[in-house]
Amino acid sequence: MKMTPEFTKAQANMQPGVITSTGFLGDDRRNLADIIEADRETMTKLGIEFEIAAARMRHLMEEGRKGLGEPVTVDGTWLVRTDEARGFLASPFEDGIFRKVNVEVWAPGETEDSGNKIIYTELSLHLFERYHFMQGKGSPFRLEPDDLRDVLRL
Repeated sequence: MKMTPEFTKAQANMQPGVITSTGFLGDDRRNLADIIEADRETMTKLGIEFEIAAARMRHLMEEGRKGLGEPVTVDGTWLVRTDEARGFLASPFEDGIFRKVNVEVWAPGETEDSGNKIIYTELSLHLFERYHFMQGKGSPFRLEPDDLRDVLRL
């Protein structure tokens, strides 16, 4: 995959302190195109379709909102907590502004005390859906393909 001018600008916007204090790339030194391409390859190897994973994540986020910040069981399977903070975050691709919504989803059968969960935001879900960007290694909101498979049961 090639670094387009759009990707170059987005990568600059992803640096720490531009949109968020920690940025979107963690300690990953690869360029944005290489990060996306490697994650697409891993998702394909695991048999996970971005569209199906994104639809499940969006459903869990919306259902989790019904808990008003408290954990709720969704579809009798997942434990989900959705928190909202004041304010908005701009997309590093400059294609929208998103509410500060944080979602924690625990794997089926897990509890809040377990570490088997995924964490994402409304913005990170947008980046995942539209660009297949799962954030750089070491980013606090990095979506690891293995975790998506295990937690979302894909």
